[in-house]
Amino acid sequence: ARSLPGVGTQARCARGRLVGKMAPRGDEAAGARADVDMAGFTVIPARLSGSGGAARQLLVKPHRAREAAARRPQERTLFVLNLPPYCTQESVHRLFSQCGPVISVELQDKPGPGAKSEAKKSKFFSRKPTEGYRVAYVVFKSPAGMKSALKPQTPWILSPNEHPVTTGLQKWIQDYRCSITDTEALQKEVDDFMKKHDQRVAAIEARAGAEDGVPDEEGWVKVTRKGRRPGIPRTEARNLQAAQREKRKRQQRELLNFYSWQQQDAKREHIAQLRKKFEEDKQKIALMRAERKFKPY
Repeated sequence: ARSLPGVGTQARCARGRLVGKMAPRGDEAAGARADVDMAGFTVIPARLSGSGGAARQLLVKPHRAREAAARRPQERTLFVLNLPPYCTQESVHRLFSQCGPVISVELQDKPGPGAKSEAKKSKFFSRKPTEGYRVAYVVFKSPAGMKSALKPQTPWILSPNEHPVTTGLQKWIQDYRCSITDTEALQKEVDDFMKKHDQRVAAIEARAGAEDGVPDEEGWVKVTRKGRRPGIPRTEARNLQAAQREKRKRQQRELLNFYSWQQQDAKREHIAQLRKKFEEDKQKIALMRAERKFKPY
């Protein structure tokens, strides 16, 4: 069935007018989206500055995990999505502190358990540029703070005048300056690491020496490198010497000049070496005669 001419265009225009009447604009849209519940997430409108502009949407919901973690109590932890790349840990802490006291903030590239707090990473060897939006785990001091963040909010300001967030060209300049390595700080960190490593190795060797020759409960004696005949360290030079020694032993075990063709080849090679040496001696004698200053004839 064919549609009447002009009916489709009228229908699209009517639908556009209907959508235009229903869709709020500006602050009305931000306030309307604050009440939306998307798959368990609560939408919080946020703007870069108070001067206006487009409002971003932060998606938050209570943190739920199969295995509970001590640093992320589920009744006080808020899971945040769609954080802009320029948001730092301090800015997120300050942003959610308006809902209640915040204990800790963890920023990650994607949801997950994250790194353990005990494992402190080096700022020189673990640099990774921030690309794209990130997620955060915000731990409040009390459950009331998390519940307050889940209520409809007015648009939040990500970069207030009192605490501006570095963006744009200033952000690139800051990243470049941070990429320049401080040699003195790097040397100090390396020295501290090697000092701890030496202490750890010394403790292991001391424990191995104490256990050497001491039988356990079942009468077994643990063999260590601190015994009467300690093992040879497997360095590159040691490996090369062992390979050469094995090659010499293998050559000694081979049967040389056992077959008649082996004897003929050995004689032929010996004659060739003698001829080569004879030619070299002739060249040496000719060179000595040419360099001789006294010529009786």
